[in-house]
Amino acid sequence: MLKKIKRIASKYHLKKIILYGSGTIFSLLLLLFLSVYLGAWGKIPSRKEIKETKHSNATEVFSGDGRLIGKIFIADRQPINYNQIPKHFIEALLATEDARFFEHDGIDYNSLLRVFFKSILLRDNSSGGGSTISQQLAKNLYPRKNIGKLGIVIHKIRECIIAKRIEKVYNKEEVLTQYLNTVPFSDNTFGIESTSKKFFNKKASNLSLIESATIVAMLKATHSYNPRLFPKKSKLRRNVVLSQMNKYGYIEENRLAIEKAKPLSLNYKNYKHDKGIAPYFRMQVQKKLEAWCKKNKDKHGIPYNPYTSGLKVHTTLNYNMQLLAEQAVQEHMKVLQKTFETEHGKNAPWLKDKSLINETLKKTNIYKSLKSKGYSNKKMFDSFQVKRSLKLFDWNGTKIIKGTVLDSIQHYLKQLNAGMIALDPNNGAVRSWIGGVDFEYFKYDHVNQSKRQVGSTFKPIVYAAALENGMHPCTHIPAKVITYKDLDNWAPRNSSSVDPNKRYSMKTALSKSINTCAVKVLEETGIKRSTKLAKRMGIKSNIPQVPSMVLGTAELSLSELATAYTCFVNDSKPSEPFLISKIEDIDGNLLEDFTAKKDVKKVFSNATRETMIEYMKETVNSGTAVRLKYKYKLKNDIAGKTGTTQNNKDGWFVGVTPKLVVATWVGVDNYHIGFKSTKYGQGAHSALPIFAILMQKMNKQNEFNTITKAKFPKPSKSVLENLECTDAINESFISRLFQMRKQNRFKTTPKIKRRNRRRTRRARRRTRRN
Repeated sequence: MLKKIKRIASKYHLKKIILYGSGTIFSLLLLLFLSVYLGAWGKIPSRKEIKETKHSNATEVFSGDGRLIGKIFIADRQPINYNQIPKHFIEALLATEDARFFEHDGIDYNSLLRVFFKSILLRDNSSGGGSTISQQLAKNLYPRKNIGKLGIVIHKIRECIIAKRIEKVYNKEEVLTQYLNTVPFSDNTFGIESTSKKFFNKKASNLSLIESATIVAMLKATHSYNPRLFPKKSKLRRNVVLSQMNKYGYIEENRLAIEKAKPLSLNYKNYKHDKGIAPYFRMQVQKKLEAWCKKNKDKHGIPYNPYTSGLKVHTTLNYNMQLLAEQAVQEHMKVLQKTFETEHGKNAPWLKDKSLINETLKKTNIYKSLKSKGYSNKKMFDSFQVKRSLKLFDWNGTKIIKGTVLDSIQHYLKQLNAGMIALDPNNGAVRSWIGGVDFEYFKYDHVNQSKRQVGSTFKPIVYAAALENGMHPCTHIPAKVITYKDLDNWAPRNSSSVDPNKRYSMKTALSKSINTCAVKVLEETGIKRSTKLAKRMGIKSNIPQVPSMVLGTAELSLSELATAYTCFVNDSKPSEPFLISKIEDIDGNLLEDFTAKKDVKKVFSNATRETMIEYMKETVNSGTAVRLKYKYKLKNDIAGKTGTTQNNKDGWFVGVTPKLVVATWVGVDNYHIGFKSTKYGQGAHSALPIFAILMQKMNKQNEFNTITKAKFPKPSKSVLENLECTDAINESFISRLFQMRKQNRFKTTPKIKRRNRRRTRRARRRTRRN
């Protein structure tokens, strides 16, 4: 009897313990719920706050023909509407993530209880997440914070509360739209639209069934099921998604088998700032946009943010021309780099010039860092000798080597770089922009940041000033070398092909790039007059007020030089480069249009412009740029000018066609290093081929016919008459005429006197003209 009483008491005690225990747990959970609800673990957003939630949206950058070329963002996200989401994508999402989505009010209690008992109490991760799409949206909108061991329970309660409020604010379609615009996918991409463009290069509305399943598959684990990194795992997970669609009746069995058998196929587009097409151009667009945003506000009076406002920036870039230009640079520079290294050989300055290497070393971040920490020179030198893994630029692909800091310095000291800009001369629209050979390794932009001496490409500006000053287009200029004693015995030289005993016509002097003639043209015209014209043509940089300016000692940017040359094919007016054609808000409403043509005054006469084009056409037909004809077989209407600086450190070429002006530069970033010989270092060999290869490629594509088949207008009759003169005259011929006059060697009979007077008058007129 006593045992029976004890058993009853024991059972009663156990029930009491269970009852009290359950009550205690319930009370604790209730208190925990209340603490979360009241904001003890972080404020719970109200319905109004949820409705007014704004997302960070990436700015999209488009080429002139509407192709997406880049994004500017903190979070790579572009919002879309519900009707832009394919039906099969929503079906794949629901079948995989929330099969009862249209049945619950934000919380699926069956799933929630399963997670609570299996995942939290039993530590069984096989039960799944249990979160509805509404709860996942709550997590996306209001990210979790680290709050210790109770974090998982608190987060789940918090997300349940927010999910219920979300369902009160939005209908089911709006919840799905919000979710698919905010959910993170692989490669730090947010939302279905951005993910679709990145992995398949298409809008979300154009996704196929298996593409949709591939994107949904990423939600399980964005890194592990990244199709770019792990294609096999991604395909397996994609097929799981397809199976789930079959399970819930969205696709039939026979289609399931067909779709599962299809390969994983991506068309990946990287929109990082240092990847993809035209990275230097996009960086410049970003700078322009940042400046614009500081001056412009939205309808609420808040300044636009280039990283979060979701602007649509339409640029002037010609997508296909940019692709061809990048190919041209790559094809030429790969060959030229090899030639450059071979020419210097084993005694190259980057190998033998210790002072150059040390000076470069002192400019590195690692040197400055160690120096600031008080390291001795010996200790720093020892550190520089330590081998480590180095990622180096190479024309055959990124090169990974085991090397020292000095190895890295020597590698980059020898690297040639390049720049190119192509402008529509009619309005200044930038059609192509290449700031360097590789943006990932060389951030410095050689189109507008870099300023280098421009060599003989400055001569056409001086010649134009001379014509405007009244110099006759057929003036013959002596090529004789003169030493200017008042200028520290400065004596400009010519190439060996120039005969110092001849006088050359202006056209020949410019086309052959004869330095002594150019200096004499400047003497006749004046430094101030030439500088004034250069400024009016668009040159903004400082121009040294010395005679050597005509030989290109001024340090200019590619964009400045290209601007100046637009005057020759734009009715004597400069066209200032612009990159952005218009900016729209996130909904496509126009905010500003930049295409309106500015009213600019002519900088020289039509006669000067037509004459200069004839001069520069001669440069291409028989002058320093003649290889465009004989080597590259270009039959286009082209005018142009080559340029080479002292010691072959810079090579330049400006190509002018009726519809396009292209300026190119090639050199080494370190100004102490140049080509060893003019044969390889001259602009005609280093910079001109980029233009030539680009034109060859454009000639093969009909879309560029309006540019490649354009013809220069025929010069006026007076201009053609003024250009009817011999290319060169022997200096002895002029000397004999004056010598005969001086010695009075003319006979004195009346008939001969009259004849000699006529000859003298003709000689005077010819001399005056020449």
